[in-house]
Amino acid sequence: MIFNITNITNRLNKELNAYKFGAEPAELYDPVYYMLALGGKRLRPVLTVLGASLFTTELEPVYKPALAVEVFHNFTLMHDDIMDKAALRRGQQTVHEKWNANIAILSGDVMFVKSYELLSAIDSKLLPEALKKFNACAAAVCEGQQLDMNYEQAAAINEEQYLHMIEKKTAVLLGFSLELGGLIAGAAKKDLLLLNQLGVNLGMAFQLKDDLLDVYGDPEKFGKQPGGDITANKKTFLLVKALELAKGEDKKKLTALLADGSTTKPEKKIKDVCALYDKLHIQQLTEEKIESYFSKADKCLHTLGGSLFSKSHLKKFIAKLRARES
Repeated sequence: MIFNITNITNRLNKELNAYKFGAEPAELYDPVYYMLALGGKRLRPVLTVLGASLFTTELEPVYKPALAVEVFHNFTLMHDDIMDKAALRRGQQTVHEKWNANIAILSGDVMFVKSYELLSAIDSKLLPEALKKFNACAAAVCEGQQLDMNYEQAAAINEEQYLHMIEKKTAVLLGFSLELGGLIAGAAKKDLLLLNQLGVNLGMAFQLKDDLLDVYGDPEKFGKQPGGDITANKKTFLLVKALELAKGEDKKKLTALLADGSTTKPEKKIKDVCALYDKLHIQQLTEEKIESYFSKADKCLHTLGGSLFSKSHLKKFIAKLRARES
């Protein structure tokens, strides 16, 4: 197989489709297969394979553990959808809408268990360290989700709080994904640390880009109409920054727009909030923050040891994330 991102992704999807999570009771396992069949970028397991490829050419032992991070990620999405009362995931019904919340909770639980089963495929000598790192990562993701829910109820949060939350909720799993690949491949401790830092910085940039695309993305490319976060008063980097910078009449207007619970004219609310964002140069500030994290990732990659050939593929992957419009 030619080593490239497309082939890695195809191989991961093939392994995921072939994996037997269970069959009975069908109400427990059917939602698992349904959730994973909804697709996704497979960003995290691809990073695990790329992380390993820097330090070994023997990648067969990497694929099952790589799937562990993807299954864990989808478990968090299944439970997040319940908490967010989300009706759609990737354009399809969420599990709790298609079945019910109790089934979604249990199916998510079994996905969490199966992520450990997949992770345990690694060499027994490496397993204790992998489990230690995975447990720390999983706990951080839960902490991030709780902070997110706390912040939704808060009158205001600052930029530092928001960045801390998305680091835990989103970025740490990308850091673990890359580090796991390096661990399986026998990378040195200094390189494992760099892999983790690289992944965390990519995760920060990735989430901030999501925030940006929700407002300024092309609906044809982003796959949904912009402004969903504005309509829901979701505390994104853009909103947090706007609340920090708005003064006088702008502050009053933004506060009033957020206090408006009407759903009859969401287009007007989106338009008015966007006008304030434009006035405050929020798009530019967000793009600068995104680029600052990509620059940190670039520095980690430059310092990182390992195969120059594989580094070139990781560099291309980062460039693709940088340029993404969906």
